[in-house]
Amino acid sequence: MLYLTLRHYEYVCAIAKHGSLSAASAAIHVSQPALSTALARIEAQLGEILFLRRRGAAVILTPQGRSFIAQAQTLLEQAARLEQQGTEYTIGQRLTLGCFNDLAPFLLAPVLKSLRAALPGVAIRYRVDHFEPLVAAMVSGDIDIALSYDLGVDVGFARREVSRRRPVALVPQDHMLTSRSQLSLSDLSDQPLILSEEGLSVRHMLGLFKSIGALPRIAHRAASVELLRSLAANGEGIGITYSAPPSKCSYDGKLLVAIAITDKIAEEPLVLISHSTPAKNSLMERAQGVLTETLAVASRTPDSFAD
Repeated sequence: MLYLTLRHYEYVCAIAKHGSLSAASAAIHVSQPALSTALARIEAQLGEILFLRRRGAAVILTPQGRSFIAQAQTLLEQAARLEQQGTEYTIGQRLTLGCFNDLAPFLLAPVLKSLRAALPGVAIRYRVDHFEPLVAAMVSGDIDIALSYDLGVDVGFARREVSRRRPVALVPQDHMLTSRSQLSLSDLSDQPLILSEEGLSVRHMLGLFKSIGALPRIAHRAASVELLRSLAANGEGIGITYSAPPSKCSYDGKLLVAIAITDKIAEEPLVLISHSTPAKNSLMERAQGVLTETLAVASRTPDSFAD
């Protein structure tokens, strides 16, 4: 089993070439925490120290480090030649997309389709997860770009807002609130609520209610958007979610009504998260352009149901 990827070799060669983690970070457009984590993983796997690191000074290669870098550089050159046999356009180019799990069922497939059409030959992979594992995967360098809400993201990462979303309240068709075209958080403060069980999501929602001086009544914490929708459709409480699919029925066929929650403080940006601002004409810049254009259309669908 291989424990190190080509990306790990690229990172450590960049550190050796540029003399420090900060300089390598700027040169290859990867966050410094991601480089530091990758280097620690490499050294732990090898059981050897590759660089001597002193605060405020350039890194110094150890003898073991010089030997490893020489072999790693040769490996990278061989990989580039191998990929060049297939296409000159995508020499060494790969892209791993992360997606917050509540968004994935209705946004991931259109995004993958657009990326593969716009970037032929690029190896597109993806990972779907909760907020904290996604951020951890970004830090470790296992994800290049992530689609998520702007919750729990380290300040060192670059963000590109693609839209702003407002939450919706989900109620069964016969609920007394279906006569309302919009609601405020205060309208819901005394109602039994169904929220996501995802930690950052719950804390965010509790913070919104706290900001208006209210303590919500939580009837359920749902493990998925569809479970939240089903509980709401069956009268177990009012579901609140930012990730409302366009369907007007839950999985079990019950009709739902989605009512927009209009408090300005409740708006949440949908963002693309990357290690740094991508270089002009780089793969990352092209990918961000494709994602932004696709999401501008695809992410309108849930809100149109809310209206």
